Amino acid sequence: MLHKLKLGFRRKWRAQKQQVGDVAELSSDGFERYFIQRLHKFGKVWRPVIGWLVLMVLVIGCLLAQNQALSAYYQTRQPIPGGVYTVGIQGSFSNANPVYATNDVDKTVSRLLFSGLFKYDNHNKLVGDLAKSWEIDDTGKVYTVTLRNNLRWHDGQPLTAQDVVFTYDVIQSPDAESPLRNNWAGITVEAVDEHTVKFTLPNPLSSFIYGVTNGIIPKHLLSKVPMEGMRSVAFNTQSPVGSGPFMWKGIDVGDGTPDHAQESIGLVGFPDFWAGAPKLKSFVVRGFTSRADMINAYNQQELTAISGLPNLPASIKPDDSVVTSMPLTAETMVFFRTSATPLNDKTVRNALVSAANPADIIKALPYGVSPAREPILKGQLGYDPRYIQRTNHLAEAAKSLDKAGWEINANGIRAKKGVQLEFSLMISNTPEYRLVASKLQKQWLALGARVNIDIEPTQNFRENLSNHQYGAVLYGIAIGADPDVFVYWHSSQADIRSVNRLNLSEYKSKVADEALEAGRTRIEPAIRIIKYQAFLKQWEADAPALALYQPRYLYVSHKKIYGLEEHVINEPADRLYSANNWMIRTARVTNQ
Repeated sequence: MLHKLKLGFRRKWRAQKQQVGDVAELSSDGFERYFIQRLHKFGKVWRPVIGWLVLMVLVIGCLLAQNQALSAYYQTRQPIPGGVYTVGIQGSFSNANPVYATNDVDKTVSRLLFSGLFKYDNHNKLVGDLAKSWEIDDTGKVYTVTLRNNLRWHDGQPLTAQDVVFTYDVIQSPDAESPLRNNWAGITVEAVDEHTVKFTLPNPLSSFIYGVTNGIIPKHLLSKVPMEGMRSVAFNTQSPVGSGPFMWKGIDVGDGTPDHAQESIGLVGFPDFWAGAPKLKSFVVRGFTSRADMINAYNQQELTAISGLPNLPASIKPDDSVVTSMPLTAETMVFFRTSATPLNDKTVRNALVSAANPADIIKALPYGVSPAREPILKGQLGYDPRYIQRTNHLAEAAKSLDKAGWEINANGIRAKKGVQLEFSLMISNTPEYRLVASKLQKQWLALGARVNIDIEPTQNFRENLSNHQYGAVLYGIAIGADPDVFVYWHSSQADIRSVNRLNLSEYKSKVADEALEAGRTRIEPAIRIIKYQAFLKQWEADAPALALYQPRYLYVSHKKIYGLEEHVINEPADRLYSANNWMIRTARVTNQ
């Protein structure tokens, strides 16, 4: 039986082979008969053949052209995921741990790696990050925060309320030496359960929740590290593990001199990020000691964007880049030290405010900024246009000084009882502040006030600012999303024993003190507004400072960054609010 099957298979195979051979022979004969043997007749028919070929080419060309023309109607260029985003920032990387991150490079890396309980959206409104919801009790002292479900660290471990408590234990520890410690003094943090955290304050503080935005760190990786060693642990610079949209890949330190040092911190997308995997494949943060080196790297197409330039360099043309300007919730002001002669005279301070022309200064700046007219920003809770400073009234200012006995002497400078109207204006050595100070110097000279501009290098400026060693100082203060300006204008903050001594004007007013205290301890917005009105009215009358403008943060990129919107931010790192949705690549996509 098997033998018969084999014979049948062989006969079938031979038949198929013969059939294939016959087909091949027929094909060869056909090609020779119908093509080779008829080539001599081509001369008689070449014109019709060429005509048909040309017609076919024209038809195909028209179809392609029509398709190209119509594609604009059914296809659009849209952003697509993928790509490597590389940003240059002036500064050096020192610590990714959010408990310690302070400079722009550190905060950028930290914000991408670590999520906080809350963050600010593109309308500068507080929204949940790790937090799903929160509530406050009737006393205004207890805040309860509920975490989102299924939160994960980059190593796959679950993120719980215990991690939140551990983070604030580190911040509050004097041995850990966190720069955030003073903000958390006296606050108790406890885990109610795995997903709930309770914050108990010693006193009501309406602005408290606006400060709960720092990144959370993993207890399971850091709990065994002594508090005194927390700042220098390898986790901070070599192997940080967070819960943010991007994960640590590595760091590459260049071999340049200290003046030209560079670093590259590589990050990759975290697929289990609570809001979804990032659209970018990777995010690279490059730190540059030299601003010139950073600008050169940008011009050489090594960088996608530059972050934090004070102004647009001449080598970067606006037409060749996308310039994004983000207003900061901050104010650039001239703070008059009210304890020093002649600025201890309220009439003098009011005259200086009236004689100043902030609009002229803003116009002279090489970029657009919004004016600031009082200690609370326009659009914030409590802002009241009735109490804006009246500026650009030189004649009125001169008349008030004449009436107060400040007479102009032979050299054009006013004096009263042997005291000249003269003071120093300390500034940091930046093009922006040199320009502003020069403008003010001329405006006040027209009033009869001599201003000596004191340009200080960075380190000296910081020391003098901390010690209040100036007559007046041109400086920018961060206000934030909530208008609680207690630290800048309450008399207790002028005391040398205060923690930061941020009352730079050394302003003292019982009315202002009471209003500031009431404004920060009441939760109801309507009541806070009423309390702040008393403060604004007194502040305008006393003129402890001259409000100038609201500074901005400059972001320059070679092309549009989809997902990055121009909006008000509280600090530079807030620009990264939606970094998980940023896109830099585009492609033609058929409309649905």
